[in-house]
Amino acid sequence: MYWSKYFIPTLKEVPVGTEAISHQLSLRAGLVHMLTSGVYSYLPFGLKVLRNIENIIREEMEEAGARELFLPCLQPIELWKQTKRDEVLSEVMIRFKDNKGKEMCLGPTHEEAITDLVKNFVQSYRQLPKVLYQIQTKFRDEIRTRFGIVRACEFIMKDAYSFDRDEAGMKVNYEKMYQAYKKIFKRLDLDVVIVAADSGAMGGDISHEFMVPALIGEDAVVTCEACGYQGGVSQDGSDNISCPECNEIKLKKQVAIELGHIFQLGTKYSAAQQALFLDEDGKQKPIIMGCYGIGVSRTIAAIIEKHNDENGIIWPKEVAPFQIEILPIGSGDNAAEIVELANKYYAELKSQGFDVLVDDREETAGRKFNDADLIGLPLRVTIGKRNLANGNVEIKVRKTGEVILVPKEDLTSKVQELLK
Repeated sequence: MYWSKYFIPTLKEVPVGTEAISHQLSLRAGLVHMLTSGVYSYLPFGLKVLRNIENIIREEMEEAGARELFLPCLQPIELWKQTKRDEVLSEVMIRFKDNKGKEMCLGPTHEEAITDLVKNFVQSYRQLPKVLYQIQTKFRDEIRTRFGIVRACEFIMKDAYSFDRDEAGMKVNYEKMYQAYKKIFKRLDLDVVIVAADSGAMGGDISHEFMVPALIGEDAVVTCEACGYQGGVSQDGSDNISCPECNEIKLKKQVAIELGHIFQLGTKYSAAQQALFLDEDGKQKPIIMGCYGIGVSRTIAAIIEKHNDENGIIWPKEVAPFQIEILPIGSGDNAAEIVELANKYYAELKSQGFDVLVDDREETAGRKFNDADLIGLPLRVTIGKRNLANGNVEIKVRKTGEVILVPKEDLTSKVQELLK
């Protein structure tokens, strides 16, 4: 892709009113644009990152045995009244009446909707287990939006649901999702702290949160420096608390972003919504459920929070919008040669499966270099007059800052080596 044909509206200055590094850099690097408080447009650059994250999630969900579907955003309130969660989530639920006078909402989550779907098709133990997931937009009328896309009114989630005949089967699927989440966050280059958690309005007896310690967040985790215990705590709680494992007062508290939460729901929804199956003993029983969520859009913010420097974003290879940026720098007699070589590299690297961005703008070298650091692609290839005179081109590794001079004819093989 050529920069001049793309849409990357970078900003030099830090936007007013932004406190989080991830919020600042996502706006400055042209990933998102705020339409109104808590509501964001994803620009082409940000959408590519979002799709890369989604693809990683899809691959691991499918590997764990989940199958994708897509549920509607519009939901009738009558479903929510069955579980009484229309009262529990009343403060954040966006409700309205349609033109026929029917009470509706924009789904803040989808437990009721998926339970209603499954109960229409699953009637026998022979049809279980089932694990279904979706990547869908959620809507919540947040009183206080924070940190850009970390806490927004419209956001993207992956939610999966398991349906089993008994608790033993549900625990098997729960463990599969637990392990799948560990793989997902490892591929996203995020070190997560996994803690037992309160199930809250979701229900169920057992749940775990997947937290990323960061400079921002609405949660906190503690680590015991004596025994290694890790757990979740209230962010505004006391710092002087004892470890529940070894009783030492050596707990280090860190602010954290919650990215994932998994729940053993049991029969909370199936019993309330009459999602029943006929077991082999001839008795009707409520389906045993589990629920597994990941905040997909806020994952972008978490990655930026953990992977940045004073110059901009440093994208991990699997989520970067492009792997390579080519910068042709030159004017005068050799300008045509530099552009020709840039186009040659672009074609060769694309043919080898790499996603490549060429900065072909008529901008100063300084602006191109600054923007390259800001958008943070893993490799930057610079074709300049001075190095080219000696038959070389320059590769800069964004993560380490390492600069490598290579003969111009070896560029593509060196890039393959660095990105393997």
